[in-house]
Amino acid sequence: MKITEVLGAGDINSAISECKAPESFDFKKFFETCGLTKKSADDLRKVFLILDQDGSGCIDKTELKLFLQYFSTNARVLSDNEAQSMLSAADSDGDGKIGFEEFQRLVRS
Repeated sequence: MKITEVLGAGDINSAISECKAPESFDFKKFFETCGLTKKSADDLRKVFLILDQDGSGCIDKTELKLFLQYFSTNARVLSDNEAQSMLSAADSDGDGKIGFEEFQRLVRS
């Protein structure tokens, strides 16, 4: 499945444009701009499965660093700080990973 089957290409491009500069990624703003905050739980699950590249049922820091590239292949890699910020905001059980429920809460926050 492609992410553009859930989100509009124009919205994705706008979201990617907002965080082109190093250390400029704001996940709340990104979720809003790309339209993810308005999607159903089923659509969030589809996006989560795309982000969970290894099929482990969780998104780890390595997958988070490539987060933007799952939306657009020519997007930049997130810095360690940006990935850690998103992980810290979502990881409510402290296991160092983001499960689906944590991802859904993060998107809706």
